[in-house]
Amino acid sequence: MKQKLLNGLTGLVILGLLQGCASGEFAEHNTQSQMASGRVFSQPEVYRLGPSDKLRVMVFGEPDLSGEFVVDDQGKLDLPLIGDIPAGNSSVKELETRIITALKDGYLKEPRVSLEVISSRPFFIQGEVARPGEYSYKNGLTLQDAIAVAGGYSYRANTSNIFIRPVGSNYEVPVNLTGARLYLRPGDSIRIPERYF
Repeated sequence: MKQKLLNGLTGLVILGLLQGCASGEFAEHNTQSQMASGRVFSQPEVYRLGPSDKLRVMVFGEPDLSGEFVVDDQGKLDLPLIGDIPAGNSSVKELETRIITALKDGYLKEPRVSLEVISSRPFFIQGEVARPGEYSYKNGLTLQDAIAVAGGYSYRANTSNIFIRPVGSNYEVPVNLTGARLYLRPGDSIRIPERYF
């Protein structure tokens, strides 16, 4: 009798631990989803530079210091004379200021610098569109525009349940296309599921 009671208690403890682990995993997933959905889709964000972004750097009056450069995997821009400049997660204006400061440090008296993003990291779209794949991101890109770029919906598309996995997140966020325009960031991944009827 004692052995049966002990076995029963052990089973309850193990079951409780398993449920706790599962609920912890669910809670973590839920938290991650909330964090991802907390990202504002309804308004454009300031563009933040990242690896593979290609920039045109113009230092006025200094053609040898000007040119086209790519942000490397470490988020740095390797420029003539001043070397590696941190660029990852910076706005264009922030990077301009950083380059000006570096050039003033013993190189040029009053440098004037202009930056332009020539090509950005891509966004991704998969599922029920005419041409799923990887596409160049343009600043201010909306979800609706991204679907159009991919050739529009296929006839099997479920347009009421679209999912976005924001860049840097492991979880998809369900979105609804009715209402406000939804803005994307480079690196975002869109999935258009299939309808079942």
